[in-house]
Amino acid sequence: MKLTIINYGSGNLHSVHKAFEKVNSIIGSPYNITVTSNPLEINESDKIVLPGVGAFNQCKNSLLDINNLYETLEDKVIQKKIPFMGICVGMQLLANKAYEFGNHNGFGWIEGEVVKLNTKETFQVPHMGWNEVCFEKHPLFTNCKQGTDFYFVHSFHFKAAKKENVLATTNYSETITAAVINENIFGTQFHPEKSHENGKKIIENFLNWKP
Repeated sequence: MKLTIINYGSGNLHSVHKAFEKVNSIIGSPYNITVTSNPLEINESDKIVLPGVGAFNQCKNSLLDINNLYETLEDKVIQKKIPFMGICVGMQLLANKAYEFGNHNGFGWIEGEVVKLNTKETFQVPHMGWNEVCFEKHPLFTNCKQGTDFYFVHSFHFKAAKKENVLATTNYSETITAAVINENIFGTQFHPEKSHENGKKIIENFLNWKP
């Protein structure tokens, strides 16, 4: 089987690739893991991971600038329903709208919008560090304990329009969506590749996931 990590110049590629390769090796290396922006290679994927670091619109434009990349992603994920995982901004891109340095359209794969975190005296923005996550029962959180810590780095967050699309939450000045779900589409605001053993569990669960 083939798992593709999308390289569009806006992701923490080395850490993400290393983390997925390590977990893949632990479970017997069922996947050939590739980092690429080539639509022909992506079209052969059985699972796709979209990392993201930086500003929403910069990430989106970097992806759209690669000829036929978005169209291939949409065909594989929306039409062919292969399992997909977005990480941080890679998750935020799934929304309808984002309000970071202006108003920007997202993919619209999960209904909602990306807005700035509330700022209060005792909470710094960006939200950076470990936070407890509460989650709904789901195969993607197998072997995770309620209140498990994951690592976050972000100033904006995903406000889903429908409760059924919120798979996990955390609290930081307000309730924040920590993970989203929509059929074969999964996204995390936290960084599993930086979340040590807890993050490895999420990666393993995604590798085993059959939506």
